Amino acid sequence: MKPIAFSNARLIDPATGVDMPGDLLVSDGRIIGTGANLAAIGVPEGATVIDCGGHVLAPGIVDFNVTIGEPGARHRESFRSGGLAAAAGGVTTMVTQPDTDPPIDDPAVLEFVNRRAQEVCAVRVLPKATVTKGALGREMTEYGFLRDAGAVAFSDGERAIADPVVFRRCLEYARSVDALVCHYPQEPHFSTIGCATEGVFATLRGLPGVPAAAEAIMLTRDIRIAALTGARYHASCISTAESLGILSRARENGMDVTCSIAVPHFALNELDIADFRTFSKVLPPLRHEDDRAAMEEGIASGLIDVIVSAHRPLDEESKRLPYAQAAAGGVGVETLLPVTLDLHHRVGVPLTTLFERLSLAPARLVGLEAGHLGKGALADLVLFDPGAPWRIDRKALRSKSKNSPFHDRLVQGRVLGTWVGGARVFG
Repeated sequence: MKPIAFSNARLIDPATGVDMPGDLLVSDGRIIGTGANLAAIGVPEGATVIDCGGHVLAPGIVDFNVTIGEPGARHRESFRSGGLAAAAGGVTTMVTQPDTDPPIDDPAVLEFVNRRAQEVCAVRVLPKATVTKGALGREMTEYGFLRDAGAVAFSDGERAIADPVVFRRCLEYARSVDALVCHYPQEPHFSTIGCATEGVFATLRGLPGVPAAAEAIMLTRDIRIAALTGARYHASCISTAESLGILSRARENGMDVTCSIAVPHFALNELDIADFRTFSKVLPPLRHEDDRAAMEEGIASGLIDVIVSAHRPLDEESKRLPYAQAAAGGVGVETLLPVTLDLHHRVGVPLTTLFERLSLAPARLVGLEAGHLGKGALADLVLFDPGAPWRIDRKALRSKSKNSPFHDRLVQGRVLGTWVGGARVFG
């Protein structure tokens, strides 16, 4: 592979806080230098020079929560279609969810996923494995064997482990092999009784409500058990202001806990359900406006570590149902960057901060040598025009499924090119 010299770029490096004009040099799939100009870096003879036109060149996005339909639901999303969608959205690594059919609870299934992804996917795929067998919350899987087979973390997807004794044993085992456990903090006895956040809006619409406290209850339990076991714990897809307070107190007490937020929970609120718009039905359900605003503040302050798409492809038949019966989830890997950029344009969150949440923090969680522009980092890069306006059209998305909660939304930020290991995969 010929060396690549990116010139006339606006470099964004979340690891150093750099946001400046400059050039970047790539060789053998890794970054070998950055500087004010190519002459200062020293460009090898025969290098391909790419003029970035003053646009932003940043580390490729590491999406920490992506559901792919293989195995079991290839008609919803395949590694091929999901990879194309990711590349078009500037995502260079997908950390995939394990609640497939069959679930990724066995090294043989994990081997299939890794092999299939390597064969057809345009971007990197790092799979999670389940915390419990079948993701049923009863019996833990063999974390050691699954880690050896390539699992980067453990999760039961959007299913919470209700039994605290089981969860404690899972965290104790995870600690013994230094495994990261990602848990969905929603008390299941509460969260399964409704389809919208409990309150005036849900009542006026006649929708069965889920108390927002379902999240705080489970998160409090999880953190207490994580403190008891000393395990690495990640709270997946938090959505309420109360959760931020719980996480803040845990960190003040010296706990190393992390959390993620899905884009809909800082970009939408419960009013976006409108007249029973099922494409806006996600998990957890959309929250009150004060919770949404708190999520913005949590991203800016650093209380929220990771921004994810929570990409969950669903077929039309499961969405075109009465709201209470419709399946929950939305596609988002292709729209993750432009919707997140709203925080930069509207709220003023620096691009270095956003890419710390989108790239650097998730890369560190899984031990990936990416997420920054330092010398030796993987040359996983995204080039984008942050000011380019466009309207999201779900039918134009590259995912097989089109269930986007952001259909018809006006956004700013268009991906111009994506590189994985120095190879161009989009643009």
